[in-house]
Amino acid sequence: MSGGALQLPPPFRLLACDRVGSTSDEAKRLARDGAAEGLIVCAQEQTAGRGRRGRVWASPPGNLYMSLVLRPECRAAAAAQLGFVAALSLAEAVAALGPSLAVGCKWPNDLLVDGRKIAGILLETEMLAGERPDFVVIGIGVNLAASPKDVGYPATSLAEEGVAGVAPLTALTAFIRHFAPWIGRWRTAGFAPVRAAWLARAIGLGEPVRVHLHSDTLAGRFVDLDDDGALLLGLPDGRRRIAAGEVFPATAG
Repeated sequence: MSGGALQLPPPFRLLACDRVGSTSDEAKRLARDGAAEGLIVCAQEQTAGRGRRGRVWASPPGNLYMSLVLRPECRAAAAAQLGFVAALSLAEAVAALGPSLAVGCKWPNDLLVDGRKIAGILLETEMLAGERPDFVVIGIGVNLAASPKDVGYPATSLAEEGVAGVAPLTALTAFIRHFAPWIGRWRTAGFAPVRAAWLARAIGLGEPVRVHLHSDTLAGRFVDLDDDGALLLGLPDGRRRIAAGEVFPATAG
C-alpha cells in the first residue's frame, strides 16, 4: 500500500503498510514512542484485527483498516466523546461515497446500512497519572469490498450495496475530510454539536431496545445520550445511564 500521493490536511499524515497484526497495536506502539497527534496507520491486511470486547475483526484485503493517534487535552470521560466524533465523521464519509445509502449510527460506535453493519470503531485510551489521557487511538474498519458472513450481527459492504470499486485510501481521505472539521468543532464548541448531529443519525432512538451488559440484559427505551455520550435507557422506574454495552432492537435475538 502506497500513500505517497495522498493529500491530507495537517496534522494528519499516513504510515501505509501492506500487512500488520493490528493497525491499532502499531499506532499505540508509535504513540508510546512519542508519535505526534495525527499519525494514521493504515494496512491492506491485518492478521490480528480486533473489535470491541476482544472480538476478532475479519480483515481481508480490499477493506479499510486504519488507526489514528490523537492527543486530546481533556479529562478521560470527555475523551470517550471522540468515538462519536469519529462515528459521525465516518457516517458522513460513507454517505458521500454512496449517496443512495441510508447510513445510521448504532450506539456506541458502529455504522449500519439497512440494519447491517458496514463499519466499526474501537477507541483505546492510555492515561497519564491523574485524569488526563496521554493519547487516544481510534481504530476504524470499513467493509468496502467484502463483509464477514460468520458473525453474530448481519454485515454488509459498500460493494454489496452497489457502490463498487472504492479503494481503501479513497475511503480514508473521505473520512479525514469530514473528521478534520468535526474534531475542530469538538475542541472549540464541546460535545453538544457532535451529540446533536450524531442523534440525528441514531438508530433506535426513542424505540424499545435491549442492552447487553457484561453480565445482564436490560430492556427499555433508548431515550437520549448524556453529556459524555452514555446511553440513557428508559426503564419503568426511571432512567439508567449505560456507559458500556451493546444495543439491539427489542425484537432481535
